Amino acid sequence: MGSLPKAEVIRVLIAGGCYAGLSTALNLCDLMDGLSPRMSRGLVEGSTDAPKLDIQITIVDERDGFFHVIGSPLALADAEYAKKAWVKFSDIPALLRPNIRIIQGSVMTVDCDNKSATIQDNIIKETTTHGYDYFVAATGLRRVWPVVPQSLTRKQYLLEAEEHIHAVANSPEGVVVVGGGAVGIEMAAELKLVKPHVKVTLVHSRDKLLSSEDLSDECKDRALDLLRESGVEVLMGHRLAETKELDTVSGRKRYEVEFTNGHKILANEVIMAISKSVPTTSYLPTSALDAEGYVKILPNLSFDSASPNASSHFCGGDAARWSGIKRCGAAMHHGFCIGNNIHQSIVRDLTGQAPKFQEMGEVAPMIGLAVGKKAVASGPEGTVYGEDVMQSYFRDDLGFTICWDWMQLGGRKEALAA
Repeated sequence: MGSLPKAEVIRVLIAGGCYAGLSTALNLCDLMDGLSPRMSRGLVEGSTDAPKLDIQITIVDERDGFFHVIGSPLALADAEYAKKAWVKFSDIPALLRPNIRIIQGSVMTVDCDNKSATIQDNIIKETTTHGYDYFVAATGLRRVWPVVPQSLTRKQYLLEAEEHIHAVANSPEGVVVVGGGAVGIEMAAELKLVKPHVKVTLVHSRDKLLSSEDLSDECKDRALDLLRESGVEVLMGHRLAETKELDTVSGRKRYEVEFTNGHKILANEVIMAISKSVPTTSYLPTSALDAEGYVKILPNLSFDSASPNASSHFCGGDAARWSGIKRCGAAMHHGFCIGNNIHQSIVRDLTGQAPKFQEMGEVAPMIGLAVGKKAVASGPEGTVYGEDVMQSYFRDDLGFTICWDWMQLGGRKEALAA
């Protein structure tokens, strides 16, 4: 027999309520209920012979809801879509379980030795200490405005998005997007798609888009073709020198954007899409982190052996140090693996049964990129593009419905069909 008595409530603390965090919680709940996890694709079967376990899951997130980060470029261009992209946790049916508790706040410190965390609760304005049996770091990366909204409540976010949408829609001299990575490309394309009357110019310092990604030239060239096809003006080899604010005209700010090659253009809005996102892992001990702040994990997504009680601590999503480009699909899969591996660890401790862990292999660079009405996707098998690729990868809402249905946030499909 293991170290956990059958009568004990098993406490799982999850930092982060986005793709990896919610996927972990819901797949773990499925397994605890004797069901196959909702994202298993047949890899894991539920078992009525498994011990019936009492588990309490606490999810801590700065926001009051799930924000579909992938949809941010459209949420900051279309007010109606903005309403869809953020769903309060209290309005997500799958989370309305007595054994799931949501705290709107921040994990301040984690003591891996003693399995306890200090949490700042933003609602009651108090700092409390929470013990746990298993901890999951799923807080992802800190992304700056306007890559993602900075608001922490849905109400404030809608005001933030509306103000931005109004500003870019009323730009007679146009909008300049600086940076030709995935974020810049999608922001420029979505803005042009939703506001076709606005002149949108994307500028990039290199001679290829997506220059920081290990992707094929075919993928990068196709992204450029689709961007121009969507109506976005693209200036390659233009490195930003400075942005000067000019006199206002009819109440609108005006900027002169100058590049190191001497070229200058005017704009009413300048959107910076070049800042490097950083892991939100300062709450973890340095033993768990690499030099950049990413969490060092093993293939089963547990912390590596440098951390105390490493096998009781997991990390999934963008904050994990693993191969491949950061993607929401990978984060949701991480959550499935972590949910399974926590369950296997619990069963092992209760029964002595050898665990069957799900493990991650090396992930090749791959990407799906929405560019106006079309999309380009690239990976080891090659590059494809077109409207059919858009439907396959994003549908008509930048993947919101795909992610919602994949995690079954509206409730388990079997229960909904009953």
